[in-house]
Order: sequence, then C-alpha cells, then structure tokens
Amino acid sequence: MTIAIRLDAPATMPLRFSPPIGGLAGTSFKHEHLAAILAEGPQRGFFEVHAENYMGAGGAPHRALEAMRRDHPLSLHGVCMSIGGPRALDRTHLARFRGLVARYQPALVSEHLAWSTHETGFFNDLLPLPYTAATFQHVCDHIDEVQETIRRPILLENPSTYVAFATSTMSETDFIRSVADRTGCGLLLDINNVFVTATNHGFAALEYLADFPLSRVGEIHLAGHAEQSDDEGDPLLIDSHDGPVADAVWKLFEIVIQRRGPVPTLIEWDSSIPDWPVLKAEAARAQAILDRAHAAAVSDDRHAA
Repeated sequence: MTIAIRLDAPATMPLRFSPPIGGLAGTSFKHEHLAAILAEGPQRGFFEVHAENYMGAGGAPHRALEAMRRDHPLSLHGVCMSIGGPRALDRTHLARFRGLVARYQPALVSEHLAWSTHETGFFNDLLPLPYTAATFQHVCDHIDEVQETIRRPILLENPSTYVAFATSTMSETDFIRSVADRTGCGLLLDINNVFVTATNHGFAALEYLADFPLSRVGEIHLAGHAEQSDDEGDPLLIDSHDGPVADAVWKLFEIVIQRRGPVPTLIEWDSSIPDWPVLKAEAARAQAILDRAHAAAVSDDRHAA
C-alpha cells in the first residue's frame, strides 16, 4: 500500500517511528542477501537503506523492504538531498523522503553534510563545502526544512573529502558542532570518513575525533576504503565501501566507543558485495566491541553504587 504524504499536511499529524535501538550493530541491506537473512529469521541488529532506492511507489524493492522491516529496526539514509547546496531543496524529493519516513517509521534518519546538485543536474557524488558563514546559514536552513517536514530530528554525517577550500573560516568540527547546536540535529559519525579525510589532508584522525562533539552522535558508520596515490605519489584514500573495515578504522572505533559509549553502528558495504556471512561477520565484530563497552559501563555503575 502506498501512503500519500502532503508537504502542507497539518503539523499536528504525528509520524510514528521506532524506539531507540541502543548499542546495536547493523549492516547495509542488499537485495542479494534477502533470502539468506529471511532464512535465518529475526536477528539482533538493524538494517540501513538508501532512501533514493525506494522512492518509487511499490514493486519488488518495497516488498523486500517490507519483509525486512517486519522483524528489524530500519535506518533510512539519504544521499541526494544536497543539504549543503546553495539552492532550495527539491520539494518533490523532500515529499518522497517524508513519505518513506511515514511508511517505514525508521529508528534513525540521516543525511550528508555535502552537496550533489546544480540547477537541474544531479552528481553521483557527495561534494565538499567551504566552511563559511554563508554555507552555515543555508545548511541550517535546509536542515530546519527537512526536520520540520518529517517532524523529527535527523542525523548529519561528516563527509570524506579530497580537497579543502581556502575560503573556509572555521574547522570542520567547529562547523558541525555549530550546525548541531543551531538546528538541534544529531550527528552521524562516519569513522572511515574521518580516517580517509585525515590521511588525504595530512592531519591526525585522533585530533579530529578529540574535537568532534561525540555527545551528539546518534549513529556510527564503518566502511572499507581504497588506497591509491596522487600525482605527487602521496597516499590518497577513496571512500569506496567495497571491502572490509581497515584495522586502523577498527582501532579508532574502539577509542570512540570508549569515550562515547555504545551507539548504533553500521557496516557499509555498497559495491563488490560479499556473501551474507562475510558482511554479517563484520557486524559481529562491531557488536562485540559495543557489547564490551556496555558490560564495562554496567560494571562501573555497580562499583559506583
């Protein structure tokens, strides 16, 4: 059944969504894995989908997602809203996004700190922003519009970048903190993005994380990356999502969880898709780290009491 959603619907009409899912590990949902997942029955984790893959009214994609959603929490991750773009948001796209939120009641809703549109064109990439007062204003305006439309907060994801703007007047962490403070949005901390960006720009990932507002983080992403070299022979990492999480990223994840505590953590694997047991094992590794942190916190609480 298709749910029709109007952008001018009364603000009093509630949109229900799942309760918080706590320190669970999840994976990107891929249709190649549907039969294997259903054969195993309900599982402990959650699944994340890209909203743009489900903006049609029905068909096989929705039947598969409905089957998953019956037994598992869902994270809805937008990749084409162009939150950072200077132009107005696409109202048709936003209405479809709102329809998905109403239809599937996801536990988590997120978008990127990036832009991907110009006039009527869409780019198959998440492009970086200059961190300036002007950018800050239209990013905040766009997040306000999204949150008012879906009537719930979103999580904003830090980008992976390959160039930096000389016109930036603040650091990325200061910009993200200020946006979260101004709009009330939460944050999605992509630790692979941090590692990729730090390597590409020659700064320490740990210093970035030390300045990141971890208290606002409502979800974490982990993913694989590709290693290349630039024209000068220096390391160049690409946020490719086509392989297992790197050891250095796992180490950063453990440090973040020790500081922040357990939060929902997603394994992203979007190309060169492996068999389901391989992806499931990556999620199990993340879950073990989350569970150890939870057990340590419970133990500390008991000793304090």
